[in-house]
Amino acid sequence: MQYDPNSPIWLQVMTAIKTDIVTGRRPPGEKLPGGRELAVLYTINPNTAARVYQELEREGLCESRRGMGTYVTGDEERIAQVRGTMARQAAARFANEMEKLGIGRQEAARMILEEEKE
Repeated sequence: MQYDPNSPIWLQVMTAIKTDIVTGRRPPGEKLPGGRELAVLYTINPNTAARVYQELEREGLCESRRGMGTYVTGDEERIAQVRGTMARQAAARFANEMEKLGIGRQEAARMILEEEKE
């Protein structure tokens, strides 16, 4: 994974895992890598890996089971809520970037629909 120096690494790793969860690449109930394994996978410090899991748990996307590891939540409604939030945030970022280019939301929407046809 290529890290952006302008954003905390733990947040970038967390976002990658969240994306995997909301897109179904990591289905509900799936066991996540252990902390050390996550650290190796993403070439991060084990303390950073622990923070990633703490934050995911705080958001309700994973749960720790004592002695068994960390698992993706089985709460599909929560996953859908997070997916919706992430989609709205992506749309807002896109709209802001288009506005910086002097393109209004209506024109941006038209451009998306035209791109879809090609």
